Amino acid sequence: MTKRSLLSSILLFMAAAALPLAAQTTPPASTAHRSTAAAAPHRAAPGCVTTPELSLKIPALPASAPCAKVLYTVTRTPTMKLDYASPLVSAAVREELSGGPATYSLDYVDTQVGTGEVAKTGKWLTVHYTGYLVDGTKFDSSRDRNQPISFPYGTHQVIPGWDTGFEGMHIGGKRRLFIPYELGYGDAGKGPIPAKAELIFDLEFISQSDTRPAPPPPAARPGPPGMSVRPPGSGVHPPPGTATPPAGTPPPANTTTPPQGTSTPPTGTTTPPAGTATSPPGTSQPQ
Repeated sequence: MTKRSLLSSILLFMAAAALPLAAQTTPPASTAHRSTAAAAPHRAAPGCVTTPELSLKIPALPASAPCAKVLYTVTRTPTMKLDYASPLVSAAVREELSGGPATYSLDYVDTQVGTGEVAKTGKWLTVHYTGYLVDGTKFDSSRDRNQPISFPYGTHQVIPGWDTGFEGMHIGGKRRLFIPYELGYGDAGKGPIPAKAELIFDLEFISQSDTRPAPPPPAARPGPPGMSVRPPGSGVHPPPGTATPPAGTPPPANTTTPPQGTSTPPTGTTTPPAGTATSPPGTSQPQ
């Protein structure tokens, strides 16, 4: 070996020894923070994007629906940086401490374009919604209760994905939102929402107003098909699930005979129970 070759080898060894241990050790692939690579297509292609593979339990979008697009993309830059980590430090702790940049997007599909006013910050939006986890679990739905909800848009009263997810949406429109956990319930989750859960919401924008809308009236109690059930307090009506017998139907065999001197109602007339108020004039009885 010549003197020049020997000198070059010594200089290379000294340069490598001067690097910190963290720089000499290649971190495992699992320590790469969510999404810098996954979000690159979002920046490069403002058109269609790839959404998570959803469970078959989630209703498929209409064949006529457009592709999913990005509403916006965010990169969160950490305030601290990992300068050194011993080989004893696990990959999970490395990731927690390194806090590399996190990039995520709010994606959407407009399945129906509304024709009314566009959603405006500060207005009260009234919407119907159904929320799913990616595995198909339906964790909440206003449609199941047949009662839409209202909230002040853009005032941080709801999760960030909702607080910004109606941008460009018009009254009468329907939209599916793909909300990353950073814009949902975060690292910890909440209630039925597990930690770091991506959320799928099917939304319908019903109306908006300057003030909070009055709550809707209580829904009528269910009864047999064809039977009109009125809310409590609206007059005489049978107990839930009890049908009024048709006019002219003879009483059952075990019906108690009224005492002597008691006037018998005309044939086919149902006698209301004692103490029951009569229906208001013009109130039709359920059939």
